[in-house]
Amino acid sequence: MRHAPADLVLTGGPVLTMDAARTRATTLAVTSDRVTAVGHDEVRELIGPKTEVVDLAGRLLVPGFQDAHIHPVGAGLELAQCDLTESREATDTLAAVRAYAVAHPDHEWITGGGWSMEAFDGGAPTRGLLDAVVPDRPVYLVNRDHHGAWVNTRALELAGLTRDTPEPADGRIERDERGEPTGLLQEGAMDLVARLTPRSTPADRLAALLRAQRILHSYGVTAWQDAIVGSFGAMDDPADAYLTAARDGSLTARVVGALWWDRERGAEQIPELVARRAELSTGRFRAGSVKIMQDGVAETGTAALLAPYLDACGCATTNSGTSFVDPVELCRYVTELDALGFQAHFHALGDRAVREALDAVQAARTANGRTDTRPHLAHLQVVHPDDIPRFRELGATANIQPLWAAHEPQMDELTIPFLGAERAALQYPFGALLRSGATVAAGSDWPVSSPDPLHGIHTAVNRITPDSDGPAFLPGQRISLTAAIAAYTAGSAHVNHLDDTGSLRAGALADLVILDRDPYAGPAEEIGSTRVLRTYVGGRKVHDSED
Repeated sequence: MRHAPADLVLTGGPVLTMDAARTRATTLAVTSDRVTAVGHDEVRELIGPKTEVVDLAGRLLVPGFQDAHIHPVGAGLELAQCDLTESREATDTLAAVRAYAVAHPDHEWITGGGWSMEAFDGGAPTRGLLDAVVPDRPVYLVNRDHHGAWVNTRALELAGLTRDTPEPADGRIERDERGEPTGLLQEGAMDLVARLTPRSTPADRLAALLRAQRILHSYGVTAWQDAIVGSFGAMDDPADAYLTAARDGSLTARVVGALWWDRERGAEQIPELVARRAELSTGRFRAGSVKIMQDGVAETGTAALLAPYLDACGCATTNSGTSFVDPVELCRYVTELDALGFQAHFHALGDRAVREALDAVQAARTANGRTDTRPHLAHLQVVHPDDIPRFRELGATANIQPLWAAHEPQMDELTIPFLGAERAALQYPFGALLRSGATVAAGSDWPVSSPDPLHGIHTAVNRITPDSDGPAFLPGQRISLTAAIAAYTAGSAHVNHLDDTGSLRAGALADLVILDRDPYAGPAEEIGSTRVLRTYVGGRKVHDSED
């Protein structure tokens, strides 16, 4: 091997390349920001007097993980607000809200989120509970899935919400038997109060991005797709933070921004999206995707289903969920976006929303041909079997959030009974999608769930979260460890159009992660115990657990 000495050599493998031509190696060399060579002892010839040599000591080297659906700036902001993600009981949640309010007497509003629906009867906390702990100021707290908000009476008063307030077209105001608002706002109804909450500053958003980036690098994440670039409800537009960080070099990750499709508008916003794409693409940030939220979530009855939800008694209701964008218009919008080179990034949970999104992709393919726009559908909670093969046929990537494919109270108490046994058995069909030949990517939807890819990988393999003893959730939909890692590396790299990442091969960008063990060498039940020791982006170390 006759080459100039490398800058960095990692040896003593194993090296999991995710390259079909050579799946395993023991040594990898990096020069500048690229992989120079992958192999075995012959690669050690590239060690020179100035080469940094890292002994893997039997620990696994993998490509950098990529998150194909995430909200880092929002997550970073929430960490600085009233963070309820660790509270699982009503009493703990209310105690945390009270403590935060007492600690921040100067805050005009108490804002934050992450509360768990299963902590409250029927998943529906009331304003009275909040009034008891924060009676003097308005409170606005989004739930864990970010499709509902819990507010107190003061917030309702400021927003002018009463029994006479009409329902918004894309949301629901929960009401008591007298028609009075209970303090729970679903989907578009959240905006009725969210519009009054304090806005973050550019400095807040930049700090939140860098806070989130440090966390993501500590989990081995080297690239991601931000699933909402734009203003949505209480979520402020993160674009300025990305631009600032991309220009001053503090953005060390590679990021694709999915521009928000305003579901209250139509095709007239497309020229604005074209202008934003040109404005925002700089350095390591590129805005080449458009995010279309086609439906809501199953636990609130807003995910769009082909047949109605059941009620608590198991009888069919008149509610089949909500399609936020008219399906006929959706086909037209996606066709035009596709013709302009945009990637369509769909939020689609229910089987009707999945079908509507696939129909839109099919319309774009029919009109424009098979272009390299790489559309993807995120979440995919319920997928009708007839639509499974369409992912492969249309070249639409299945973007999975593995941590949701497990038994937990929100699934067992607030979802399965209202889907019914037959439809509940169609949830999160990871195995079926892979067996059909679909391309699979993975993401976390953080702050909805943990951004740790290793926890997602554990759950995809076991259909049990790392902190649970089971039972497995629809075990026939398990996937292999290699398939799960591929979803978080090569699969998400494909979605992100980062074709020189996602695998370890000569010429690829040196986005690397050293794990503390080889998870292949232990039982599948211990995958979630694996930790990231070191993360590199372009050959530059961005995280070291020993620092």
